[in-house]
Amino acid sequence: MVNTIILMDISMLQTIGAPVVIIGGLGLLFGIILAIASKVFHVQIDPRVEQIIAALPGANCGACGLPGCAGYADAIVHADADINKCAPGGTTAVTTIAQIMGKEASTQTRKIAVIHCTSGGKQSTNWKYAYQGIETCKSAVNIADGPNSCSYGCVGYNDCVAVCLFDAITVDEYGMRCIDLEKCTACGACVKACPRALIDLVAVDKVVYIKCSSKDKGAIAKPNCGSAHPCIGCGICAKKCPVDAIMIENNLAIIDYSKCINCGRCATACPTKAIQDLLVGMRKKAHIISEACIGCTICAKVCPVTAISGELKQLHTVNDSLCVGCELCVGKCPKHAIEMI
Repeated sequence: MVNTIILMDISMLQTIGAPVVIIGGLGLLFGIILAIASKVFHVQIDPRVEQIIAALPGANCGACGLPGCAGYADAIVHADADINKCAPGGTTAVTTIAQIMGKEASTQTRKIAVIHCTSGGKQSTNWKYAYQGIETCKSAVNIADGPNSCSYGCVGYNDCVAVCLFDAITVDEYGMRCIDLEKCTACGACVKACPRALIDLVAVDKVVYIKCSSKDKGAIAKPNCGSAHPCIGCGICAKKCPVDAIMIENNLAIIDYSKCINCGRCATACPTKAIQDLLVGMRKKAHIISEACIGCTICAKVCPVTAISGELKQLHTVNDSLCVGCELCVGKCPKHAIEMI
């Protein structure tokens, strides 16, 4: 019986052993082939790519227009892409990348997201019906043009909050979306997420915003807007703007930020308070330093509201009641004789 068992064991070993040897041999062969292929097809990675990836914030937000931080780093090294496209990285990333690439650091004016709507809150929106579908803005607007009366306004299901990687968008006690200007990196994720295109990226040094996106005429916009702050397309803001930075298109005021001087006159004049001015009550006035002024008249010529007066080669003065704090005179004065106080 013992001999029978031994013979069976030997037979099983012979049966199993052959496949094991074959598989092991194939594994060894493929391993050798892969080792050779890795040497033959090895692509040398430029060390600068890895250095730039380390300098980027790693958000992979796509604000640069490329697929993630690795894609942007590769484009900088191999395609001479601009080094100032990373919004989350800001000045710090640009400076570091400039050192790596041996270029001069050139930054762009930092931007922040602005929501052009004052509705969307629990107490500031008029509703047509009670929506009971998937709780996303994208889904809600596809059902009967959305549940809110204003077909241009925020539906309040926080798609923008969900996609923000930096916790820059929060919802207050009234259900309104609020953007933290310090945390916002202008990555643009919220802009893409909003199905009604209510969010825009604006230079952080611009402080006056149209807080409405309704293109309805006033008679329709007013009852539809629960916040009672709709733009009615009256055009008063455009008439009051000293630099023609506001235009009315499809019953909606639009600010041309390449012209806007932050004077806030439009916000003061708006009858429905649809324009927000972050500097209201805090705007500084120009002051001419008498001992430095040479009376060149340049400041008076650039002042959009004729708040500066004076004769050639004589001390100039500023009319505080007319000054809008735009600081154009400060930038143009050749003697740095103007300060904001």
